[in-house]
Order: sequence, then structure tokens, then C-alpha cells
Amino acid sequence: MYVILVYDMGEKRVNKALKICRKYLNWVQNSVFEGEITGAKLTRLKGELKRVMEDEEDSVIIYQFRTLNYSKREVMGVEKGGEEYIL
Repeated sequence: MYVILVYDMGEKRVNKALKICRKYLNWVQNSVFEGEITGAKLTRLKGELKRVMEDEEDSVIIYQFRTLNYSKREVMGVEKGGEEYIL
């Protein structure tokens, strides 16, 4: 499945969330990730985020798509994320 994940976390937890999400999905821009993921990996991702987040302060939204056949992605302005530089 294809997912888009968006999070809004407190300043102390945002870097932890970033590291967790980068293990499973592609970074698009600040607090936004997307990519193909299996159901099992999505469950692990949710569990890891749940352990880091504060339910009364933080928010995670996950959009799930079965297919991207009828989707279109348009970027206006600077495209952030996406490419990883390996030295």
C-alpha cells in the first residue's frame, strides 16, 4: 500500500519522530513522509511512533491508498526531501 504520513509533535519529540519515519518512508518535507509500505511495517511504524508521542499534545495522520492509478502529485516551488546523499 502507499501512505502519506504527517505529524505534529512537541519540540522535544520531533527529532525522534523524524528518525522513526525515515526508517520506513521517504521524507518529502518538514513532518511529511510518503512511500510504499507493507501492512506489517506500517504496524511497526505506528507502534514506534506511539511510544514516542504524547497523546494529549501530539498528532499523527496517515493517509492510506490501495493504488495510485488515479492520483497525481504536483510540486509547486522548491521540492524538499526525496534524495539522500551518500558519501
